[in-house]
Amino acid sequence: MLKIGLTGGIGSGKSAASALFEDQGIYVVDADIVAREVVTRGTPALEKIAEHFGSAILTSNKELNRPKLRELIFTQKNEKIWLEALLHPIIRDEISRQLSSADSPYSLLVSPLLLETDQHEMVDRILLVDVPLPLQIERASSRDGVDTEQIKKIIASQMSRQCKIEKADDIICNDASLSDLKKQIEQQHLHYLELTHG
Repeated sequence: MLKIGLTGGIGSGKSAASALFEDQGIYVVDADIVAREVVTRGTPALEKIAEHFGSAILTSNKELNRPKLRELIFTQKNEKIWLEALLHPIIRDEISRQLSSADSPYSLLVSPLLLETDQHEMVDRILLVDVPLPLQIERASSRDGVDTEQIKKIIASQMSRQCKIEKADDIICNDASLSDLKKQIEQQHLHYLELTHG
């Protein structure tokens, strides 16, 4: 089955794009959701995290204290490496399991870090939702209520826009209205359907 990887920087409109593919009846796996699911209460991964960092990394109802973990891995690079070594294979296996249970003509893997991790190896084509930098900053800061400097730092920590454009097989430019995005998604959908029958 054809697997499409959908990616884009912060504020590019990945969520809107993936929702439009879902409207076309396409099975969507969201890497961010999977990353949250594998560390929910009672999972083996969460137990390992608590063993490693101590029970203070859990909230009072035994769930992952995300802000605390984020703070730890931002200040201690070796802890970030440890955490990624634990979670990346688990996330990859779960993404793979979900993609293989797809019941649509092709499936979609939505991941902000598709190109920064080995997740791009799990898909046949890469679809980039691209947006000009000033618009990206404006959308992300108004959506998240975060100041533009913070957004710029996040963008700077990700793969450059130019590099993503070079690696993408297909590009949707999301610099206009939602109806414009919808038209582009519908065209892309038809293109992928042709490829599945090709």
